[in-house]
Amino acid sequence: MDIYTNTLNYLLEMPFTQTWPEMQTALERTAKKKPRDWQLPVLACEAVGGQPELVVPASAAIACLQISIILIDDMLDADPRGEYHRIGEAAAANLAAAFQAAGLDAISRSEAPHQNKLEALRSLNQMMLTTALGQYLDVQNPADEAAYWHLVRTKSSPFFGAALHVGALLGGASLDVAAQIQELGNIYGEMIQIHDDLGDTMAVPANTDWTLGRAPLPILFAQSVDHPEQARFLELRKLIPDPDALTAAQEILVRSGAVSYCIHHIVKRYQRSIEILANLSLESKKPFESLLDDVIIPVMNLFEEIGVSDPETLVFQSEMVL
Repeated sequence: MDIYTNTLNYLLEMPFTQTWPEMQTALERTAKKKPRDWQLPVLACEAVGGQPELVVPASAAIACLQISIILIDDMLDADPRGEYHRIGEAAAANLAAAFQAAGLDAISRSEAPHQNKLEALRSLNQMMLTTALGQYLDVQNPADEAAYWHLVRTKSSPFFGAALHVGALLGGASLDVAAQIQELGNIYGEMIQIHDDLGDTMAVPANTDWTLGRAPLPILFAQSVDHPEQARFLELRKLIPDPDALTAAQEILVRSGAVSYCIHHIVKRYQRSIEILANLSLESKKPFESLLDDVIIPVMNLFEEIGVSDPETLVFQSEMVL
């Protein structure tokens, strides 16, 4: 089953979508990119033994809600690639509201059992409420590690938890099993956020996290934890996006233990995910195992790239300075 074609067709066939050309254009443009997150409900459905065609409404809901979140997030982040530059902030905000409503409507039109459908709607609505809080907190910029983790658990992880949750529900899972899958998705979402933080802070040229004064986990660590190069790091940060300053600052992220600290947290969550998975009664665990491997394998490769022969030693040192 081609989830992108089926999801797009499901949404384009909804009566309201047919009256709004801008929604159609946004859906078609996004579907061409084949966002991996549209597949999350399918993976959960397969894991619980459901038929793939049953989960199309869940993928449609996730597609719409993700577009809604991105439209808003781009404006909050002043992202130069944001759609609001093309259509204006007012139109983008209105389109975001429309996609949020369409996402919930996609579930209401599904043929899932009544109880599962209601639980899916509740899950998605709660996710959007929590994400809105997270987007608000993100604008404030976390000042310490506690604030960072609160931000991750409001802005980042709920989307992934809900995507797997509704996929399991529409795939026919019991409410209890679906809830455990949601927990797995929440933890996976935290892994993705830390992974993205690493990628963004180590990117060349400088990512907007540097230029806008944001505090993803590696930068938060390097500027907050007492280490020999802390003062130098703070000086370099003021000079970015200068390429030489960026290179020097990124090297400090490695030497200070910031990178290893992030990887440590990813590994911890991977281990917790494996524990949850081991206790889940599923038709197949392979979809989730593959999902987790896609995050953990690049992380271990990163250790090799930065020349760390004993990751556990670096992680231990990072924990000590905290």
